[in-house]
Amino acid sequence: MSKKVKRLRGMYDVTPDRVWVWQKLEAIVTGLLQQYGYQEIRFPLLEKTALFHSAIGEVTDVVEKEMFTFSDRKNVSISLRPEGTASTVRAVLENGLIFNEPQKLWYSGPMFRYEKPQKGRNRQFNQIGVEVFGYPDADADAELLLMTHRMWQLLGIENVRLEINSLGSQDCRAAYRRVLIDYFEQHSDVLDAEAKNRLYTNPMRLLDSKNPAMKAVIQQAPTIQQHLNQESQNHFKQLCTILDSCGVAYEINPRLVRGLDYYSHNVFEWITDELGAQGTLCAGGRYDALVEMQGGKPTPATGFAMGIDRLVELIIDKQLWQPEALTDVYVVWDKQLPVDKVMAICEQLRSDLPKLTLMMHLGTASFKSQFKKADKAGARFTLIFGPDEMEKHLISVKAMQDRNLPQQQLSYQDVVLFLQQQLGT
Repeated sequence: MSKKVKRLRGMYDVTPDRVWVWQKLEAIVTGLLQQYGYQEIRFPLLEKTALFHSAIGEVTDVVEKEMFTFSDRKNVSISLRPEGTASTVRAVLENGLIFNEPQKLWYSGPMFRYEKPQKGRNRQFNQIGVEVFGYPDADADAELLLMTHRMWQLLGIENVRLEINSLGSQDCRAAYRRVLIDYFEQHSDVLDAEAKNRLYTNPMRLLDSKNPAMKAVIQQAPTIQQHLNQESQNHFKQLCTILDSCGVAYEINPRLVRGLDYYSHNVFEWITDELGAQGTLCAGGRYDALVEMQGGKPTPATGFAMGIDRLVELIIDKQLWQPEALTDVYVVWDKQLPVDKVMAICEQLRSDLPKLTLMMHLGTASFKSQFKKADKAGARFTLIFGPDEMEKHLISVKAMQDRNLPQQQLSYQDVVLFLQQQLGT
């Protein structure tokens, strides 16, 4: 007997009993994005590794430890995409989408990072991301937060808090970088090996360390707010003013830094305590320098990404949604009847009622077995084809959920009218 091949560690299958949650979530989110005027963009799963090195930053967890990278047959280094922003920037530049024209874009699909699998974190994970190009003011950042705030309401997700911070301009970050290096050098005896390795390349990442031995030192570290120039302060103040006016609560977290190098000015995270350590549901911020870094003209930009996997986990764990009936009609038929006649009627029904969800039982089985299948499928009605019905050119209709409706025999045209009235199809 051959050995079974199992899925890779950190990958997963989405089975039919769960996929309906994914479909409903994606429909709600993408519908909201369209209401706000965002357009979908799609790009490859594979990119040249150099794209992520230049966009994300050499000294980041993603580039140093987490990318799925290999060489193709021409010895070109390529990687499965670990996030969507770098690919979006590459795509809009390559296709000329931001030449003197702002863009509001969204994407959806799988990303890949070689991380230790745990609840809410897999090596393949799905994101919906939003990227906005050409809007320099904080109203673009605010719209992203207002939209995600509305999204939680539509999804029925509660107890999500918003944390925001400003990382300032590139000049502010450079000045703050020197301050952090000086500070942490004075506490080098407390730093772990990873922190020492990053101290002179990406000192802001030390503020995000989860090492409890460094917690006190990090809490006493200087904050970037003390080093923001007037422009950065005004930009952050405008964001806060809009959120206040729209009634969106937030916390200013001076230790909030994003894990990728391209962020500047306003950054944010939506966080829940319902998923343990992996509590960030949505995160993003402004990245005004990235387009120019990738060979384009200076272009202000902002965006976010949200993990679909974590949202699905939360919805299922909290039983926020209940499955809806997936089948309107289940066709039960006598095995003595010619299958071609029954299938022809089913196809005619699908043509006459295009929105109808109709399942026909395939193969031979007893009526009892077929009715069990209809019940399991959540069918609202069964259409019964037996010798008596076929002889009279009638169809028996049985309600599976509303027991007050009597079973009845109807002509084909009356079945169509009945289903239109009962199902609104």
